[in-house]
Amino acid sequence: MEPIAHISSLFPTKFGIPRQAGIVNTPARILFEPQYRNAEAVRGLEEFDYIWLIWQFSEAVRQEWSPTVRPPRLGGNRRMGVFATRSPFRPNPLGLSSVRLLKVEHSTPEGPVLHIEGADLMDGTPIYDIKPYLPYTDSHPDARSGFAPQAAEQLLHVECPEALLMLMPEELRGSLLDILAHDPRPQYHHDPQRVYCMELAGKEIRFKVEDGSAVVTDITPRR
Repeated sequence: MEPIAHISSLFPTKFGIPRQAGIVNTPARILFEPQYRNAEAVRGLEEFDYIWLIWQFSEAVRQEWSPTVRPPRLGGNRRMGVFATRSPFRPNPLGLSSVRLLKVEHSTPEGPVLHIEGADLMDGTPIYDIKPYLPYTDSHPDARSGFAPQAAEQLLHVECPEALLMLMPEELRGSLLDILAHDPRPQYHHDPQRVYCMELAGKEIRFKVEDGSAVVTDITPRR
């Protein structure tokens, strides 16, 4: 197999990426590799609201694999079978995400471009396939969810001084606040004195978490 496309997203590093697709409506674009920049390949795709992305955990490729992993959802202290989790450390490091398709831009210097939101992918992640989401067969709202019966996050209250928030592009301010509200820290981090640094859309955002609040302390251009 070979990648057909890659994603252009707001996240240059893994830290800060939402833990699941659709949790935060961050914008992104799907850019096809040169040999797949064919408008006929996406004909009719704009008729769907959501699409499936099959992609590679490109920062988690390993020579060996383990039959069990420690899901952060369980505090990292309990092992589960790798196929009962969405861990990136798998025999084949493939991810599956359902994202909202905003529009298909057919004629650009880069060929057809898909504009999406809600992706949980790092910038540059290779994509191996794209399929339409079909709600009549892909949605199972009454299905059991094992050890993850509901969303894990308890939303944080976000405090960001207006002067700092204004340093972000206007169209991304809401995304920043949503990402922080969903607590991008590793789930085993609970140090109220620690200052975290998250890179987003060319900015370095520094924040602390204490008493259920994420407090932004600084926003500077990415170094």
